[in-house]
Amino acid sequence: MKGLYSLLGVVYLVTTSFYMSPEKGSVKKENSNTKKIERLADTKSEKAATAESSSEELYKSISFEPGHELNEEVFFKALTGFENLKKAGLINKESHLLTVCDFSMSSNTKRLWVIDTEEKKVLFNSLVAHGKNTGEEFATNFSNTESSLQSSLGFYITDATYDGDNGYSLRLLGMDKGFNDAAYKRAVVMHGADYVSEEFAAMHKRIGRSWGCPAIPKDLTQPIINTIKGRNCLFIYYPDQNYLSKSEWLKS
Repeated sequence: MKGLYSLLGVVYLVTTSFYMSPEKGSVKKENSNTKKIERLADTKSEKAATAESSSEELYKSISFEPGHELNEEVFFKALTGFENLKKAGLINKESHLLTVCDFSMSSNTKRLWVIDTEEKKVLFNSLVAHGKNTGEEFATNFSNTESSLQSSLGFYITDATYDGDNGYSLRLLGMDKGFNDAAYKRAVVMHGADYVSEEFAAMHKRIGRSWGCPAIPKDLTQPIINTIKGRNCLFIYYPDQNYLSKSEWLKS
């Protein structure tokens, strides 16, 4: 009888260990997977923190004219898109010219910056017009539709120059689908205009408006266009949450 009890005990231990071991193994696997996910999350956080720190350092090192600084957050967004366009192979990796238009500002202020990110200096800080149907002194409405006479938000790549109805002009290629990718078809270009001047603003309490083009002062047309032409980055900013949440170039 004792032999029978001993045999049953052995069978019980073997059976129990058979059912218990997979659970222990699965716990180990779960712990291992959790640790891997945590490590990946930590790595991503570290990379994001490094990129943010690098952007802050670059911003602080740029010699903005006192009272004419580009908003720091706008600069970070512009830089994010600039780097993403490089990664996508749409802009040369060696490109170091970044042009930003901050259309959240009054059109009577110098709200266009051409920045050399390598030399860490502002090459140009200028007035720039928005579209006739985008707003009066302040921009409020944007469109990607032909004949809307409105400006379009987003990232552009500067293309070739030409002489047209508005004189020396620069073609722009819109990179944000649904927001500015109709720019070439709409003939949204950079060009000079007499109505983009402090004299015009003093007389009309705002500078003039274009048909959707980022128009600049006549005397700066050739210097600015010749500097940024040939596949460089232009960013037209406005705090539109729909655009900011959907632009593929703003994803870090």
